[in-house]
Amino acid sequence: MALREPTFLILTSLAGGSRHGYGIIQDIAELSVGRVRLRAGTLYGSLDRLVDEGLVVPDREEVENGRLRRYYRITGEGHSVLAAEADRMIANARAATARLKMTGGMV
Repeated sequence: MALREPTFLILTSLAGGSRHGYGIIQDIAELSVGRVRLRAGTLYGSLDRLVDEGLVVPDREEVENGRLRRYYRITGEGHSVLAAEADRMIANARAATARLKMTGGMV
């Protein structure tokens, strides 16, 4: 089953290393070149679901500037799901590119 784009981007962000919520939000904005901007409520709801699914786990908590920051990391299962989704997306892009080339839609 295909991942929703925010889920794909959260897992992609965490594949780069453990991050806290705000760090994930910033990384997703960068990864998507500003196209996707997650709100905190959406992010934390998604993280809770991903923890329940075993794709992400809380890593540690730190206090920074008087605020508690919870860090998350991707699990082995999360890596597998992300890799499978990336492979699926690549295959779909190749099929679309081939069709466009056949019909003269791409140079």
